[in-house]
Amino acid sequence: MRAALDGEDPRYGARIAWAFHGLIFISALIILLEGAEWLPQMVRHMMTVAEFLLLWGFAAEYLLRLWAAPSRWRYALSFWGIVDLLAVLPGLLLLQPHTQSLRVLRLMRAFRLLKLLRLRRASRRLELALEASRDELILFTAVAVLVLFIASVGIHFFEHVAQPDKFGSVPQSMWWALATLSTVGYGDVYPITTGGRIFTGLTVLIGVGIVAIPAGIITSQLLRLKAHPEGDGADGPDNTTKKPMGDQE
Repeated sequence: MRAALDGEDPRYGARIAWAFHGLIFISALIILLEGAEWLPQMVRHMMTVAEFLLLWGFAAEYLLRLWAAPSRWRYALSFWGIVDLLAVLPGLLLLQPHTQSLRVLRLMRAFRLLKLLRLRRASRRLELALEASRDELILFTAVAVLVLFIASVGIHFFEHVAQPDKFGSVPQSMWWALATLSTVGYGDVYPITTGGRIFTGLTVLIGVGIVAIPAGIITSQLLRLKAHPEGDGADGPDNTTKKPMGDQE
């Protein structure tokens, strides 16, 4: 049962996986369109019926997974168990008349999209890539936080006199530093002094690296795992079969 639900059953796994993915996409489409006032009343009624059927479909999936789990408490408290529960719980609560107007419950149904991550082979590969890159990513995160602090202090130094309302303190300047280093650049806060603009240019160049380096680290690990799908043996010793002692001269 677990293999079938996870899409790993050799006979029915792929069909069941694609069926659930189709249900998730239909659910996402309903969430996207349910606020559209221009839809005909008949279409809105059909969407309501479809949402009701999808709800019970996801509820049946959750109960089957709970029943098939070796440890039901462990599954219920696991990441995927919580995702499966969140795919059902908001819809069940919305069945109550006094909760129909709670917008937060309607938005929480978007948690169903997380179920798309249950692509075992791809998600496992990403998990292994993140695990293999853990030390580098931790180091790079520490460097990024340090650069964020230095950028905040630097722009505060250049701009606090000219724009005390926007760069009056280092914490106040962190919003600019975060937007600049992430290469988003909202434009609501920007330097007007010559020194501040030069400093901003340097910060933008550093920000490109901050975005690109972790992406490159993870991508290289993904490519390595894809080239060696049999296991994480690229960094370890050569496990070729050794000759018996009697065959060696």
